[in-house]
Amino acid sequence: MTTPNELRLLPWSGPDGKPCYLSTDDRDSYMSCLADNIEAVQLGTAADLLDEAEETLRAEDASTETLRHLAQELTGALRDVLRVATSRGHLLAVHEADRP
Repeated sequence: MTTPNELRLLPWSGPDGKPCYLSTDDRDSYMSCLADNIEAVQLGTAADLLDEAEETLRAEDASTETLRHLAQELTGALRDVLRVATSRGHLLAVHEADRP
């Protein structure tokens, strides 16, 4: 089992928006693979939204409603990407500390 400083921040929230963590030393476990897949979807969604945002911002006739909706979607995607980056950054730091 992993030590407390090796917990993996999962790409979803628990009740009341609290973070969820995974404690395992098996990177191929079902939950690890599920988290990896969800992170990949979240990153892909963020990339798609970035493309959509660039296109929308180039359009001179974009409505306020369209821009507001895009901002809401980008905010959610940014939150997801930040969680992925935080999780992966923490895992990198833990693995770097294990090196001689």
